[in-house]
Amino acid sequence: MKTTFSTDELWSSVLAVPPLARTAGGDFARDENRKIMQYLEAGGISTLLYGGNAVLYHIALSEYAQLLAMLSELAAADTLVIPSAGPSYGMLLDQADILRDFDFPTMMILPTTDVATKQGVGRAVRHFVERLGKPAVLYIKNEAYIDVETVKELVDDGLISFIKYAIVREQTNDDPYLRDLAEEVDPAMIVSGIGEQPAICHLRDFGLASYTSGCVCVAPYLSMKMLRALRAKDYESAEEIRQQFESLEGLRNSINPIRVLHRAVSLAGIGETGPITPLLSDVHDRDLPRIEAAALALKDLELSTRPALK
Repeated sequence: MKTTFSTDELWSSVLAVPPLARTAGGDFARDENRKIMQYLEAGGISTLLYGGNAVLYHIALSEYAQLLAMLSELAAADTLVIPSAGPSYGMLLDQADILRDFDFPTMMILPTTDVATKQGVGRAVRHFVERLGKPAVLYIKNEAYIDVETVKELVDDGLISFIKYAIVREQTNDDPYLRDLAEEVDPAMIVSGIGEQPAICHLRDFGLASYTSGCVCVAPYLSMKMLRALRAKDYESAEEIRQQFESLEGLRNSINPIRVLHRAVSLAGIGETGPITPLLSDVHDRDLPRIEAAALALKDLELSTRPALK
């Protein structure tokens, strides 16, 4: 596992946000998580972000150290692994104490707007980072979570490694919050956090550094090909690739992003993810054929493009 991080490296990889595989009894499925991780690495992914798709919102504190140990042991030497903490204040502080025993160079704070204020979130981030002794990834997915002024203060004080921006807009290019954020904070430390679909606009029009993706878990080589096209400002090629992710991403948006990805990774034969963690429930049986068809079609495109798996 890579133990250093610089924002200059954000361009080097799509930030994969994989599900976390568990056994039928709820334990971590070490071998299945290794399969998922190695599939991503073989497709050129070098950054793995374990957060919402891994359902770390609901992880037990008693199993947190075991999770961190497993992730750090399974990753390749040049793979950056970013675990998440929170979202409650008490969990942040307790998890900071556990994280200090590991060499992860940064970690993401899971967001919540429940029983929270924008300035209160800023204080919580500050306390977490000070307790941990390392900067954190700030995950913004709602305007009510934190204001731009508070974000700038945290960045200026060296508390933030980078920002995952994931506020969904009806029109991606019409985003006053992101425009203000990119003016106050170097956009080279902001990544688009909503997959391939808005990534072209976010990188081209707002200057963001890279993007996170869940569907990359099915087609990592294709997603990396899209990132390379964006780096080269070949927006026509990037658009062609983006469209190939639409079917599976559309199901994620219409049903549930986390639940659909969790099952899609299994149905595509990449790794058996097992039961999803409560408070979530698995997708309905009636949706499985559509998810399987979309996942296998995307994987077939991946296999026809990715030299290592031909």
